[in-house]
Amino acid sequence: MPNLNELSADDAEKELLACCASRSFAREVAALRPYADLAALTAAAETAVRGLAWADVEEALAAHPRIGERAEGADRESAWSRQEQSGVEEHLRQELAEGNRAYEERFGHVYLICATGLSGGQMLARLKERLANDPAIEREVVRDELAKITKLRVAKI
Repeated sequence: MPNLNELSADDAEKELLACCASRSFAREVAALRPYADLAALTAAAETAVRGLAWADVEEALAAHPRIGERAEGADRESAWSRQEQSGVEEHLRQELAEGNRAYEERFGHVYLICATGLSGGQMLARLKERLANDPAIEREVVRDELAKITKLRVAKI
């Protein structure tokens, strides 16, 4: 993988879109190059995610598969999603699908959680807890989860 600092602006943005599918995020983080090290890059990525307008967060959410559903593509993002959701046990997939539907009806977007290191049971329990959140609180939780996912993915590029 080439060094992000050495890529053209367009290529850097493409790499960053694999980490967070918001064009605003990718433009901002690419424009702030060069980065001295991974810590500087992940800090910039987190700051950029936390500063996104809600419409930009929704753009990023649209690229995430539902928890419990297998991402089908052969692209890097699909492979990362499959890896991140590897803790989802088959017997929980139906319950997660039902929870996803209820969540999407309540909040109008996909349920997002940083799945790395979590079991399917833990993800389901958190989904059920978050269904009780006020929409404004849930937006902040979603932003936190998106920041966690983005930081993990930025470290992979």
